[in-house]
Amino acid sequence: MGLDAQVAVVGLGAIGSSAAWQLAARGADVVGFEQHEPGHDRGGSHGVTRLFRVACLEHPTLVPIARRARTLWRELEEASGQDLLHATGGLMIGEPGSRIVAGTLLAARTHGVPVEEIDRGEIARRFPAHARVDDGQVGVWDPEAGVLRPEAAIRAAVDAARVAGARVVTGTRVVAIEPDDDGVTVRTSDGVTRVAQVVLTAGPWIDRFVPLPLVPHRQLLTWFRARPGERADLDVLPVFVRRVPGRDTWVWGHGAMPGAFDVKVGPEFDGPVERVDPDAVDRTIHPGETALVEDLVAATFPALAPTVTAATTCLMTHTPDQQFTVGPTHHPRVVVGGGCSGHSFKHASALGELVAQHVLGEPRFVDDGFLDPRRFG
Repeated sequence: MGLDAQVAVVGLGAIGSSAAWQLAARGADVVGFEQHEPGHDRGGSHGVTRLFRVACLEHPTLVPIARRARTLWRELEEASGQDLLHATGGLMIGEPGSRIVAGTLLAARTHGVPVEEIDRGEIARRFPAHARVDDGQVGVWDPEAGVLRPEAAIRAAVDAARVAGARVVTGTRVVAIEPDDDGVTVRTSDGVTRVAQVVLTAGPWIDRFVPLPLVPHRQLLTWFRARPGERADLDVLPVFVRRVPGRDTWVWGHGAMPGAFDVKVGPEFDGPVERVDPDAVDRTIHPGETALVEDLVAATFPALAPTVTAATTCLMTHTPDQQFTVGPTHHPRVVVGGGCSGHSFKHASALGELVAQHVLGEPRFVDDGFLDPRRFG
C-alpha cells in the first residue's frame, strides 16, 4: 500500500500544532488531524492565558526547553503579526526549603537564570499585592517569566504549518492508529490515511491509542476582580506562584491584562484526581464549586474581591511523575507528545520541535530523556 503522507499529526493542540509546524518547516510531508478546530475549548489548551516561566521549579532541565520555546513563540509572533508572549517577570514565594523556592533556585543556578532572592519586607515594599507573607518566607523574582495567549498561539502554529506545506484536516476524529512494519494506518471518521510515522498529540485522548499511565481530569479556571479603589493589573500583580498565608497549599496566577478576563488565580494541583472521560466531562460550573479558590484568594490577596467573576473548565492530563511525555512509545513509528501535568503549555513550541527531531532522527536540542514515555515501562 502506498503512503498518503510521511507523517500524520493526530491532535493539533498545544504540542501538536507546533509539531506539525516544525515537521513541515523541515520539509516533511505532513497531514494534521484535529477533531475540532484549532484553538478550541474542549481540551486543555484554552482559558485566554497560560503562565510562562523560565526558572522552572518542576525540573532543572526545563530551563533550556523554556528558553527554546520563547525563541519559537517569538518566531510565531513575527510570522503571525500577533502578540503571543507578554513578558512580566514572575514572583515565587514560599519557605526557603520549599519546592517553590528551592526548585526555582536550583533551576536558575543550574542554567544561569538571573533570578533575585528577596526577603519578606522587600516583597511587601515592591509588591504590595503580596504583602501577606508568613514569617520566614522569602521570594524569588524570575525576570524572564510572562503570560502566553494559548488559543492564539495554537492557531498561529497551525497557520505556520500550512504555510510550510502541511495539510490540515479539521472536524475529523481519529478512531484508530495501527502501526506495522511498513507504516501506520490512521483510521478516521472520514476514511483511512496511510503514513510512515504518526505523531500522537491528542491531549486527554492519548491513552485511547497507546498504553501510557495518563489520567485526564477536570480542572477549574477562575478569575477575580480588584476591590473598588484597588489595582490588580499585571504591573502590580505579575506572574506568581506562592504559598497561601497560614495554609499548606499554593496559588498561581497573574494580574488583569487587556483583552483577557480579570485577575487569574488557581489552586495548585494536589492530587489524587478523578479520571474523566474527555468526551463526557461535565463542563457546568456548579453552585459552591468555586468556594475553595475563593477562600484561598480571601486569605492571600486583600486587594481582590474574593468572589469569582468568571469561570470555565479545562482538561488536564497527569503522568505519575508530573512530567510530560515526549518520544517514541510502544511502537517506533508512533511518537507521542503529551501528559501536560499542568505545566506544559509554556514549553509547547519547543516540545513540538523535540517531537519533530524524534520523528526525523535529528539530534535533540536538549537531553530529553527525563520525558521519555518508556520510563513508565
